[in-house]
Amino acid sequence: MKVGDIQLKSGMTVNELIKELYKSGGFTAKDLAVAVDIFEEMIKDEECTVFLSFPACIIATGTRGVIKELVKRRLVDVIVTTCGTLDHDLARIWKDYYHGSFMLDDVELYKKGIHRIGNVLTPKESYGLILEEKLQPIFEDIYNEGKRRISTRELIWEVGKRIEGEENADSSIVYWCYKNKIPVFVPGITDGAFGSQLWLFYQTHKDFIVDVLKDEDELSEIIFNAKRSGALIVGGGISKHHTIWWNQFKDGLDYVVYITTAVEWDGSLSGARVREAISWGKVSESAKSVNVYGDATVLLPLIVASILERL
Repeated sequence: MKVGDIQLKSGMTVNELIKELYKSGGFTAKDLAVAVDIFEEMIKDEECTVFLSFPACIIATGTRGVIKELVKRRLVDVIVTTCGTLDHDLARIWKDYYHGSFMLDDVELYKKGIHRIGNVLTPKESYGLILEEKLQPIFEDIYNEGKRRISTRELIWEVGKRIEGEENADSSIVYWCYKNKIPVFVPGITDGAFGSQLWLFYQTHKDFIVDVLKDEDELSEIIFNAKRSGALIVGGGISKHHTIWWNQFKDGLDYVVYITTAVEWDGSLSGARVREAISWGKVSESAKSVNVYGDATVLLPLIVASILERL
């Protein structure tokens, strides 16, 4: 296939642009187009269980709306993420985050009670304070219903059920995962404000146990019942590893798209390319796969917008 010039025209759709990127043959542009093709194929494969994993940071940005759309439309079957996803998703139901800059004075921000997440600003009242105010009564209500030993998946659905009446619930990933019965697994559940609120609740309710091994039982059932599996993996860390780790027990993922800014030569999991996962059996040697390098807050909206046009 020869390299073709990208032809731009007024009024072209996102999907038309993606097709132009494919024919360009150039670097990340073609990888992005291939990613859309693979993601489309795994979604349309009725015998494929589709995993989505991502880190919390993008949920502090408007990319939260892209993830929400995927679960609202039931385009993914399983989510694996980090505790901070719960923090940002729930906090933004009740409070606002703000535009900032990477170059702001962090000492001054600290004095003013403002947290910085890259170029996003989160006042204290929009994060820890509001989560304590809202989550403690929710945990109390779950406890009073007789729940004593609960998985992270069960807990997240219970929270989703209890925010259903909130004015901005429709914007929430947690709410739509509960509504559409999409399991969300958070293996690092204590690593964030949500987890700190669980610990605080535990101080006066010592019989309230979050049982992560119940999550593993459920994940094992999902994997062993999957004829094929695919994954859209954004970033790295525990959510990426937990997704590919479990898929090794069904001879690896059959479709996989990695989106990352991390490099592989420091040996980190976050930067490891698909080919390394093949060596572990976490990705099938015959899998359809691609690594896309770049900022997920740019790439993910393009991928999902193109998918929505195709579907």
